[in-house]
Amino acid sequence: MEIIDFHTHIWPDKVAEKAKQYLEKSFRRPMTAVPTVDNALSVMDKNEISKSVLASVASRPEQVEHINNWLFAIKSGRFIKFASMHPFYDKWSYELDRIKDNAEGIKFQPEFQMFFIDDEKTFPMYEKIQKLQIPILVHCGYELSLTGLVQAGPKQMLNVKKYFPEIKFVAAHMGGFQMWDDVEKEIIGDDYFYIDTSSALTFMPKEQIYRFLNKHNINKILFGTDFPIGNPEQDLKLIKSLDIKPENLEKIMHANAEKLLGC
Repeated sequence: MEIIDFHTHIWPDKVAEKAKQYLEKSFRRPMTAVPTVDNALSVMDKNEISKSVLASVASRPEQVEHINNWLFAIKSGRFIKFASMHPFYDKWSYELDRIKDNAEGIKFQPEFQMFFIDDEKTFPMYEKIQKLQIPILVHCGYELSLTGLVQAGPKQMLNVKKYFPEIKFVAAHMGGFQMWDDVEKEIIGDDYFYIDTSSALTFMPKEQIYRFLNKHNINKILFGTDFPIGNPEQDLKLIKSLDIKPENLEKIMHANAEKLLGC
C-alpha cells in the first residue's frame, strides 16, 4: 500500500544537529533522527513511505524567504513542499505568489510564531490564500513543548471557517493536540476540516481514536507522523493495528492526500 506522510519536518544539513538538540530540549524527548534530507529519505525507505509533506516553519518574519529558498531548491520528487509563511511578514503577498508557483501548501505554527489564527490582522493574507487555493497545515491545540498557550484551538479554527469558508484547512494532531475532548465536540464531523494523525495516535485513548474515525468524514483524515518528533515506525504499526476497513485505510494512508493536493 502506498503511504504519504502528511506531516514531517527537516532542516538544512548545517543546522540540523542544532535543530535536533533544540527540539529534544523543548519537547523533553529524543528525536527519531537528525532531521536532514538524507535521514528523512532513509526513514521513509525503512518504513516504505512513498512521499512526505515537508512542513517548514518560520518562527520570525524575516526567516520566511530564506527558508523557502532552501525548501524550493530541494529536488527529490518524494517530498511535497509546504512552505513557510509568517502572518507578520511584510512581503506576504509576493511570497504567496512564489509559494503558489513552487510549493503545494503552507505550514503555520501559531505557538512558535506567536499569533492567534483568527487575528483580524491575518485576514488579508487568508483572503489571498483562499483565492489561490493553497492548502494550509496548521498546528492546532497545545504545543508538545508545553508553552501553555493555545492560539489555534477549536474556537479560533471555527472563526477561520466563518470568514474563509473556501480555505483548505488541515488541522494537525487530530484537530488539536491534547484538546481532543473539545475537538470531538466542536470540530469532528465538520467537513470543512481535514485532520492529520501526527503526534496524536500514541497519545489518544483508543476508544476516542475510533470515535474520531467513525464521526469524521473519512475522506478528510490524513496519515502523518511529525517526524523527527514522532516515530514513523511506531505510528505505522499503531494505525495498521486498528480495525479499519481496507478501503478506508487506503484513503487515510494516501488517497485523501492525493485528492487534496491534486497529485
